[in-house]
Amino acid sequence: MKKRLPEHGSCFICGSENPHAPGLTWYVDEKGIVTSAFTLTLAQQGPPGHAHGGASAAILDEVMGAAVWQAGYTVAAAKLEVHYRRPVPLGQPVSTRGFITRRRGRKIYAHGEICLPDGAVAVEGRGLYIIAPQLFEKNKMFKGE
Repeated sequence: MKKRLPEHGSCFICGSENPHAPGLTWYVDEKGIVTSAFTLTLAQQGPPGHAHGGASAAILDEVMGAAVWQAGYTVAAAKLEVHYRRPVPLGQPVSTRGFITRRRGRKIYAHGEICLPDGAVAVEGRGLYIIAPQLFEKNKMFKGE
């Protein structure tokens, strides 16, 4: 059974408060695999009729990061490797999934994919995420304190 994950207000990929976000909704299953089904629009266009490579990379970073965060790790991306296999069409339903592949000390490794309607992998990636909770603490310097 899948559980819906919370969205992040102004997030570049899943934020409902960001008018430029494609608005992905994340779900996690009992194995910790995070998924989303979505349709990209002209706002994410690169080559005519297809997604911009940066949009695909951002989606992969977000799905892999969501897999790591939902597992209880407060992380930041340190390295993202993206392999473009096929163009991602606009206006057609596609899906993404991400999951943790291993942990080594403060390093968490993840894998992600964007799949076409027929299930073919269009874009895949690997990410290295570093446990860094200090980056997410409230920064008093910006509060004028």
